[in-house]
Amino acid sequence: MSTSPTSASPIHVIGGGLAGSEAAWQIAQAGVPVVLHEMRRHEPSGPVLTDAHQTDGLAEMVCSNSFRSDDWQFNAVGLLHAEMRKLDSLIMSAADQHQVPAGGALAVDRDGFSAEVTRRIQAHPLITIVREEIAGLPPAEWDNVVVATGPLTSPALADAILELSGEGQLSFFDAIAPIIHVESIDMDVAWRQSRYDKEGPGGDAAAYINCPMNKDQYEAFIDALLDGPKAEFKDWEHVPYFDGCLPIEVMAERGRETLRHGPMKPVGLTNPRDPTVKSYAIVQLRQDNALGTLWNMVGFQTKLKHGAQAEVFRMIPGLENAQFARLGGLHRNTFINSPRLLDRSLRMRLAPRLRFAGQMTGVEGYVESAATGLLAGRFAAAERLGRTLDAPPPTTALGALVDHVTGGHLEAEGKTTFQPMNINYGLLPPLEAPKVDEEGKKIPLKERGRAKKRLMSVRALKDLDAWTAGAA
Repeated sequence: MSTSPTSASPIHVIGGGLAGSEAAWQIAQAGVPVVLHEMRRHEPSGPVLTDAHQTDGLAEMVCSNSFRSDDWQFNAVGLLHAEMRKLDSLIMSAADQHQVPAGGALAVDRDGFSAEVTRRIQAHPLITIVREEIAGLPPAEWDNVVVATGPLTSPALADAILELSGEGQLSFFDAIAPIIHVESIDMDVAWRQSRYDKEGPGGDAAAYINCPMNKDQYEAFIDALLDGPKAEFKDWEHVPYFDGCLPIEVMAERGRETLRHGPMKPVGLTNPRDPTVKSYAIVQLRQDNALGTLWNMVGFQTKLKHGAQAEVFRMIPGLENAQFARLGGLHRNTFINSPRLLDRSLRMRLAPRLRFAGQMTGVEGYVESAATGLLAGRFAAAERLGRTLDAPPPTTALGALVDHVTGGHLEAEGKTTFQPMNINYGLLPPLEAPKVDEEGKKIPLKERGRAKKRLMSVRALKDLDAWTAGAA
């Protein structure tokens, strides 16, 4: 027997980040009332924030303002964007509304984005926002809960969840990149260009500011990175970093050439002042707000102490007089052993009233976190309404994420090797690379991988449409 939306008791969502906001939106859009609990608040004694957040706005983006590639045909995260748009994603809608130029990526004015998500959540008649910390497990009478507290889960709640799970804590570090005032960048040295002149969703093929380095400048910069004072974390230092968010000095420690083959790679860029000379390395900056006054250093997450950051980063040509709106930083991230603990509707097997969403489940990235919030919200609403909702098929990006966090891991000597992961085509069932195109023309060998990705993306969207129709 199904429950009518008007008689349904509320679902509780803990955490007002991207995953929690998306989960609350999906639940309310299904006609079910929801209470969204967020610990960031204002008290008479002052604001209550986390170690990384700067505001109490919902869906505040901390590490970066980028949702990465928006190319649905050839990039797995772009495919995830497309799937979420098809499912009325609040996060994607707000991102599209507040996008800033970023080449082939979808980046946003993070203040405008957060304000938009907050406004729409507050305006929804079925959503109630409660500003409070849930210190420990939710009350027993809350029979349908989505836990989306993210990497900065309060210690009391994290300890309670881990005690309930019987698992040891798994953690890694997330690092934050600096943001620079654009007027302090020397544009007589730097220039505007996207890699390979690729246009993004806003149509801008010159969306990045590029700062070139010759070999001597690069070597001196690496020396300064390696020698600079780093933040120390004592008991945390044994915790591994997630490879998608490595501090630049950690990358430099892996080899002096690592950075110029990573975030400082010079390929696809040409200095217009001397097109015949190839830069040895290039630092890119990406627009961070709609006004274009703030730009973040792409891939420059750091654990350098604040006093050293300005000195070291001003060694970069074009940034000699850089003024920083925010320096970089480092915080701890936490996730549960989802393959052992969660079922395919993201419920905790030992406590089915609890669902998990966001980075705690073992996905990495803003989009992936919001995607799990979208799914958790839909699963929770369906359960409240007395309906059965299966996960999307594994041929979709959304279904592949569910597969990853609930079973896409390896076992070694009885121990899980489960680790956080971004969405990628390797998580989807493979297709054979096509040998001919739609017109029957032979596809060159070097282009078959790209054609294969497009086929997988087309299949994913078709299968998602079928899943949506079946779930209606």
